[in-house]
Amino acid sequence: MRGAKKTGVFNVAPGKPIPYGATVIAKKAVNFSIYSLYAKSCELVLFNKKQKKPFAIIPFPNEFKIGNVFAMTVYGLDYENIEYGFRMDGPFNPREGHWFDPTKVLLDPYAKAISGRDVWGEEPDWSNPYQYRAQIIKHDDYDWEEDYPLHIPMKDLIIYEMHVRGFTRHELSGVKNKGTYAGVVEKIPYLKELGINCVELLPIFEFDEFFKLRGNYSIEAKERLKDYWGYSPIAYFAPKAGYSVPNEEYGNTIYEFKEMVKNLHKNGIEIILDVVFNHTGEGDKNGPCISFKGIDNKTYYMIDQDGNYRNFTGCGNTVNCNNPVVRNFILDCLRYWVTEYHIDGFRLDLASVLVRGEHGEPMENPPLLEAISYDPILGKCKLIAEAWDATGLYQVGTFPSYGRWSDWNGKFRDDVRRFMKSDGGMVETMIHRIQGSSDLFRDRGTNASINFVTAHDGFTLMDIVSYSNKHNEENMEGNLDGTNENFSWNWGSEGDSSDARISTLRRKLIKNAVSILMVSQGVPMILAGDELGRSQCGNNNAYCQDNEISWINWELLKYNDEIYNFFKKIIEFRKAHPILRSKQKFENKVRAGSKYPDISFHGTRAWQIDDSYDSRIFAIMFNGQHIKDNIIYVAMNMHWETQEFNLPKLSEIEWFEFANTGKSVPDDIYSLGDERLLNNQASIDIEPRSIAILVGKSLLGL
Repeated sequence: MRGAKKTGVFNVAPGKPIPYGATVIAKKAVNFSIYSLYAKSCELVLFNKKQKKPFAIIPFPNEFKIGNVFAMTVYGLDYENIEYGFRMDGPFNPREGHWFDPTKVLLDPYAKAISGRDVWGEEPDWSNPYQYRAQIIKHDDYDWEEDYPLHIPMKDLIIYEMHVRGFTRHELSGVKNKGTYAGVVEKIPYLKELGINCVELLPIFEFDEFFKLRGNYSIEAKERLKDYWGYSPIAYFAPKAGYSVPNEEYGNTIYEFKEMVKNLHKNGIEIILDVVFNHTGEGDKNGPCISFKGIDNKTYYMIDQDGNYRNFTGCGNTVNCNNPVVRNFILDCLRYWVTEYHIDGFRLDLASVLVRGEHGEPMENPPLLEAISYDPILGKCKLIAEAWDATGLYQVGTFPSYGRWSDWNGKFRDDVRRFMKSDGGMVETMIHRIQGSSDLFRDRGTNASINFVTAHDGFTLMDIVSYSNKHNEENMEGNLDGTNENFSWNWGSEGDSSDARISTLRRKLIKNAVSILMVSQGVPMILAGDELGRSQCGNNNAYCQDNEISWINWELLKYNDEIYNFFKKIIEFRKAHPILRSKQKFENKVRAGSKYPDISFHGTRAWQIDDSYDSRIFAIMFNGQHIKDNIIYVAMNMHWETQEFNLPKLSEIEWFEFANTGKSVPDDIYSLGDERLLNNQASIDIEPRSIAILVGKSLLGL
């Protein structure tokens, strides 16, 4: 042990600066490494598990510091039974951006496992000065059984946005381990039956569900509200312990999470993580000092000239993403989840923040995004951007993509909703949306567009057709939170209705929405529970509702089996027809050797479209003959009167009806291969606010 010395009961020696964090290097020997540009000194603080007071405090000798990294190896540690943190000393000058406090125990930013929040909703001991405890883990011997990322082509994905806890927490979920990673595994047969091949998980990095308790809320609110969604991360390398089974049956959180990933992969389902690098759970100057703020506030956060936090996120702080140190931290995090957890891809929350420089200015070639895009380890990862931030920077279609990124297409969401409720002037716009929004993404191809009508943030699909206004009173913010631009309509009754006509219309509109989604070029994403007609009672910002407002009520499968059946069959339809999953925009031109263009547009008269402001109808025809697929004709009538559509007369082609949302069960949709031959091959009547999908089959059997 060259350079070793005795500190209390422990022998210590100069450590390795890389990797950061705590690394087991030999039996009972651990290397600790932490970066801080402005700290003058650092102490390692060791605790026995679940004990308030440390059993050892070990200063890092000055000679153990390499550059701006404190690095030390400690021998004789029973690391499986201890927890650790750091205390940093340096200037305390908030106006200069420094918040050092040598009495504060801080969480290691590179901690791979966290204790102190082991059971969801179990209120912590608020008198404990160090509530998030970093644990030391060594390279485990988990048996992945030759698991590897699936690399499903982007164009073939059916993404299912899901909250780990809310997916199975309801008493009627039918799973043993409700609200956990293990619960997700129990529901894999359901996902497969529905046709899902990719789940996008809301944040699973360790966060504090009691975040609401820090605000100025009533006793009633404090008892009821939680940070349910998890968009305020505390530890970026550690899976949320509260989402694991609270006993030893599954070993530990890390084991259980890996079991979920492995079993999803075994069943052909990829995993995309929703990750939050734009801000942290430390909030603004009034927020807690947990980790980054006390270790190197001025490095990790964007600070203005007065020491205040720049707030491009609406959450109190903004991570200084394009600082070289922070950039490397984010890269290390993404690489870790890919290598250690076999994650298939990432969706970056408020990703336009990652475009901003140190002073908040948008950059043409942001170093972080470039580094992620060209990183060798991340080379096969799916990368999805929420291409906007909270202060008006909106980059859908213009987000720096480097040929790698896809964008959440908020324009698709808004335009489909407006078209469905019969707004004028939407036909030309909808033609763009169904073609993969080439007006936005231009030469990036259709895979650049993540199409969705609903997501966690906003109304559910049932609520879009049941509420004209948001109803967020349960959030206890005076109904001021959440967007007012929902493009929704209640169709005659706000909320639940006993009127059979209204209920029937709402189910039809839900079928319309998923029909448009599944026949559009681009990558479709559906919100978990929409296939069951789930409602949030008009709440369009249920981030704090850990209750039946947010949980999936699985009894809906019995009451809304009509909606579920339609979702299942139209997902199967999309997967069966490659013409609906082209990577490139189709041109309205006749391909050599073909009689018809790859794509064509129609109105009530074949080959003639009315895209005037007053038009609310159109049809689109995809010609798949050149790839041995059928011809698919989709007629959309968002008018309040029945419309007769003259069908294109194609030589040696017969028209079969696959779906018609204007018809009652079971004629609303058929199984693959059981499409109904139209008696009238010349025209079809489409009911008000309905969509029909026809399949043109060749008489030659092609």
